Amino acid sequence: MDTAISLEKMRFYAYHGVSEQERTVGNDYEVTLKVSAPVQGAMEDDSLYHTINYAELYELVKQEMEIPSCLIEHVAGRIVKRLRQEYPRITAIALKVTKIHPPISGEVESASFELFCQSPFEEIS
Repeated sequence: MDTAISLEKMRFYAYHGVSEQERTVGNDYEVTLKVSAPVQGAMEDDSLYHTINYAELYELVKQEMEIPSCLIEHVAGRIVKRLRQEYPRITAIALKVTKIHPPISGEVESASFELFCQSPFEEIS
């Protein structure tokens, strides 16, 4: 049985970007996270012990979003590293980091980076 926990379109204001202006002024971001893990025990015994607490997942993502980076790829890599460290039961991760209205010469609603990892995880440096 495959099971997954998702947090969709988490909203953050953060200071990521290549330009100094982006790192000073900031921008709106959305993050969508889906993690797979064996949580069948929670389905049977109604215990938080046998699942992954989505409030804790949110806090982990929030903490990483608060650390400025030049690239959203770097932010995504940090989030995945932390997830793997904190929750070794995770067997797969799908993560999307989206910058809303990126400052480029043209009308663009958003720019995104998506990352998909399955166990055994490749090393992210």
